[in-house]
Amino acid sequence: MASTLARGVHVQIRIGPLNTRPMSEDLIADLQEVQVSQSAGQRSGFQLRFSMARGSRLEGMLAGRELDPPARVILVVTVDGRPQVLSDGVITRHDVVRSGTAGASTLTLTGLDVSQMMDLIDLSGLPMPMPAEAQVYTLLAPFSVYGVIPMVVPSILIFAPNPIERYPSIQGTPYAHLAQIADDVGYVFYVEPGPQPGMNIAYWGPEIRAGTSQPALTVNSDVSSNVDSLSFSFDGISKTVYFLTAFPPQVKVPIPIPVPDISPMSPPQGRKPIIPLSYKRMNIARHSDGTDKSDDATARLDVVQTLARGLARAAQSAQVITGSGSLEVARYGRLLRARQPVDVRGAGLAYDGTYTVRSVTTTLSPGKASQQFSLARNAQVANNGKVQI
Repeated sequence: MASTLARGVHVQIRIGPLNTRPMSEDLIADLQEVQVSQSAGQRSGFQLRFSMARGSRLEGMLAGRELDPPARVILVVTVDGRPQVLSDGVITRHDVVRSGTAGASTLTLTGLDVSQMMDLIDLSGLPMPMPAEAQVYTLLAPFSVYGVIPMVVPSILIFAPNPIERYPSIQGTPYAHLAQIADDVGYVFYVEPGPQPGMNIAYWGPEIRAGTSQPALTVNSDVSSNVDSLSFSFDGISKTVYFLTAFPPQVKVPIPIPVPDISPMSPPQGRKPIIPLSYKRMNIARHSDGTDKSDDATARLDVVQTLARGLARAAQSAQVITGSGSLEVARYGRLLRARQPVDVRGAGLAYDGTYTVRSVTTTLSPGKASQQFSLARNAQVANNGKVQI
């Protein structure tokens, strides 16, 4: 069953162990709020809050196993007849609030996207004597039961160690290892729900800030406006030029490498580039726990690895123009998606143009369907006068 929220906005909740089925009408009637958070560089998460009366069906489900972790939950939102998969994940915890006031007791189900199932078993030390792309396909294969489809972008900067010196092995869980080998070549790894219910795209590739924009966010344009609020910030001091230091095994002296913040995957998003005001040496090495460190004595990555990761860091740090705002889903006409470009218009000459959506928090409740979002880009003034309508 689907619950009608705002005008033209409906939500369907599907639940089950692996193969899900629509939640029954009586449970949908107890739904108070749905919240889904999506952010670049982080897993997506969700929360469902229900009212729970004494002796209700929800109580019976809690006593059984239907809602126990890792039960799967798929949220499909239909806006003006167009269905979109908002979330596909697994329940990780329950929170129950009991109250003596009638109708005030609640059950909250919290969960993460299906990549959580990749982060449960530590496989450290398991040999993986194959290229990075092959490792991605191999580690993702068991999760096809969750509809996971790999989308792998081969890297020209893949580092292939000498098999005589050492061979690759898994470090941590499959999720941790996939994130690590992506980071080693300046890539990202995340799981995106859809495009059909029950499907998930596992993306392993460069963080893309180009492509077709989502429908424009319009502000300060009277009846044409489709956002409730939109504000911008420009942190001009934080724009930095980085120099990386590589330590090739065959060379006894460090090699400085200047790192540009512009690449084919991260082109300038405006006609007015930001002038860097600071210069910084950035050594990238890794602690035993997988985190980065800056220690000249231990920064011993290969030149190719160093450059690849440096390009990614430089592109991230160049996003010094940010925006944040909120919108009503029915007015916007669809769900705004994180990790994708979007055009802004009506914000003035300096701030109109294309941005990358860094994060979106979607809140659904009876009579309300809204989104809070944040944007970022690396230049001011739109590249051209055209925006995606």
